[in-house]
Amino acid sequence: MEVKNVSISKIKPYENNPRDNEAGVDAVANSIKEFGWQQPIVVDKDNVIIVGHTRYKAAKKLGMDKVPIVIASNLSEQQVKAYRLADNKTGELTDWDINLLDDELNDILDIDMSDFGFDEDELNFPEIATNSEEVEEDKFNDEPPADPVAKSGQVYRLGKHFVMCGDSTDPQQVKKLMRGGYS
Repeated sequence: MEVKNVSISKIKPYENNPRDNEAGVDAVANSIKEFGWQQPIVVDKDNVIIVGHTRYKAAKKLGMDKVPIVIASNLSEQQVKAYRLADNKTGELTDWDINLLDDELNDILDIDMSDFGFDEDELNFPEIATNSEEVEEDKFNDEPPADPVAKSGQVYRLGKHFVMCGDSTDPQQVKKLMRGGYS
């Protein structure tokens, strides 16, 4: 694999890119500023972006004249289309191990990870308290309140866990919950 530095004006975004990546541009720009280019933009033989649209937009935002690219000249037209989609889709299939993420974030003291898209909830995991006291039953009312505090679709963090007020048969609500409430 050969990485080349080329003028940003020589590469072109794929006009049918199905990924809306605007929300990630600032975080990627911050990453490039902090860490430099560690992952080039991948283009086809005509310099059309296969993967790296967000990096391209971040570089433009930063006013960069040159960007690193790799030309995927070994891929057929079908493979280019498939790789463009697969690269984005495979990232959606993974989840964070919250305990390991918490450990990693706690070890980073000199870098503001919110610059890279981590939000306050992810950066401030409360410690789970252990309590050896006797458990006392709650006194609760069987009748739901007329105006409940929890509304359908709301996600709450309970320690390192998430709970949602919603319908577990609604795929959109389940998806929201499984992403920790971050849509």
